[in-house]
Amino acid sequence: MENEFIREIFYYKNYYLDFFEKQKPEVKKKFNWTLQLIATVERIPQKYFKHITNSKGIYEIRVEVGSDIYRVFSFFDEDKVIILINGFQKKAQKLSKNEIELAEKLRKEYFYEKERE
Repeated sequence: MENEFIREIFYYKNYYLDFFEKQKPEVKKKFNWTLQLIATVERIPQKYFKHITNSKGIYEIRVEVGSDIYRVFSFFDEDKVIILINGFQKKAQKLSKNEIELAEKLRKEYFYEKERE
């Protein structure tokens, strides 16, 4: 993996960090690896980062550890800045509509607060 950063990654409030702190060490390690990949590779494999269909600019960061699957929603602010928001462990085949709605709400809140600064 390249070491030069081509994207910046930020956390919106403590949503991601609160989720991250509750994870087992091997899950944390995989998230850190995946975020470094996203920050340093020009073409991110869809296996790790993809747009959520029918969402308003929400992307999922996907991490698998053993048979467990974890998701963190994110969005772009400008071209090269990724904002991390809510995370969860995926237990069903289909993504939870509530989680996507929360992600869209947090994205809207982020831009509203940024505009007011």
